[in-house]
Amino acid sequence: MTTARRSLLKGGAALGAMIAAPTWLHAQTTAPAERRFAPEAGTWRTFEVTTRVEIADPQGATRVWLPVPSMDTAWQQSLDTRFSSNGTARMGSDLVEGARFVSAEFAAGVRPVIEVTSRVRTQNRAAEMSAGRVFVAESADTLRHYTRPTRLLPTDGIVRTTAMAATKGAKTDEQKARAIYDWVVTNAFRDPKTRGCGEGDIKTMLETGNLGGKCADLNALFVGLCRAVGLPARDVYGIRLAPSVFGYKELSGNPASLKGAQHCRAEVYLQARGWVAMDPADVAKVMRLETAEWIKKTDHPVVAPVYKHLFGGWEGNWMAWNSAHDVSLPGAKGGVANFLMYPVAETAEGRLDSYTPDAFKYTITATEIKG
Repeated sequence: MTTARRSLLKGGAALGAMIAAPTWLHAQTTAPAERRFAPEAGTWRTFEVTTRVEIADPQGATRVWLPVPSMDTAWQQSLDTRFSSNGTARMGSDLVEGARFVSAEFAAGVRPVIEVTSRVRTQNRAAEMSAGRVFVAESADTLRHYTRPTRLLPTDGIVRTTAMAATKGAKTDEQKARAIYDWVVTNAFRDPKTRGCGEGDIKTMLETGNLGGKCADLNALFVGLCRAVGLPARDVYGIRLAPSVFGYKELSGNPASLKGAQHCRAEVYLQARGWVAMDPADVAKVMRLETAEWIKKTDHPVVAPVYKHLFGGWEGNWMAWNSAHDVSLPGAKGGVANFLMYPVAETAEGRLDSYTPDAFKYTITATEIKG
C-alpha cells in the first residue's frame, strides 16, 4: 500500500458520550439573478457529524457498518471519531482504498442501537485551475490505482469509445478533463426519480443511452471516462452538512436532519495542478431543480456560476467520507458495496435498504463548532 493511501487510514477512535443536538442554520434565499457561486478558499469550518441507527425489529443477529471521514487533504482534515452502542463495536477499514467505518455486531434478540460522532474540518476549494498552484505531487503507484477499472467503472468497450470521442482533438490532460466535464454536462441529466444517489453503473447507462441519474451516476461517468483515456480520477463520497452561502437551496444541507443529503463529488489529477475538484452532477442538479423550468444552457444566469466554479472548485459545506469503490465490509453477506456513502445493515433476512432511512431508522445530524 502506498504512503498516500496509508495516510487515509490514520485517525484515532475513542469511546465517549454523544454531543448535544445541533441547531438549524437557515439557508440564504436570494433571487436567481443575485446568485453568485464563487467560493474562496482559506476559511476552515469545523463540524461534528452524528449518525444514529436503531433497528426496531431485527430478524436474528444484526451487523451495521457506518462510514466515518477518511480523507486528510488540503481541503479536509478528518479528526476524531467517537461511538457508543449496545452491541460489539469497533473501528475498521477497507484496506484497498482506506475507507474507514465503525462496524457493530448485535446478538439475536437485541434491539440494535449505535451512535457515531466524527469531527472534521473543511474548507472551500477554489482557484485550483490557476497558474502556479502549489500542490503535493501524487505517487505513480497511487495514480495508477486511480486509472484502474472497477466493477461498475470499466475502462474498455463503450466507455473507452465514448471517452475517445468526447476528447477528440484534446491534447493536454487539462483539455481532456474539460472536454469530459462538458460532455457530461451536455449529455447527462439529473433524474429526480433515481433512488438515493444512484448506483454508478456507467456501462449500462452508455449501452442503454439513458444518461439520467443522480450524483453517483453522473460523476461516475466523469470519473470513468477520465480513467478510460488515462486520466487519474476518483469519486469522492460524502454528505452536505450546512446551507450553501451562495443561495442555492439544492446545494445545501439541513444540519438538523441530513436525510437525503448524501452527495458524491469527483476529482481528477492534472500534472500541473494536482488533484482538482469537479462536480458536473451539481451543474445538472441546478439545471433541473434551481430554475423555473428545466434549463440545459450553461450560460443561463442561474447555471453559469456553478458551471464555471465546479470545474476546479466546490463549497466547503460538504464533508467527504471516502473515495472507495467495491468496498468489502468485514462479515457482510450481501457482497461488496458499490461505495460506502450510506449506513449499511444486515439481519438474518439480508441487507436492509440504505435508501429508505424511515424504514431503516437512521438519522444524521451536524453541528458546526464555532471558534
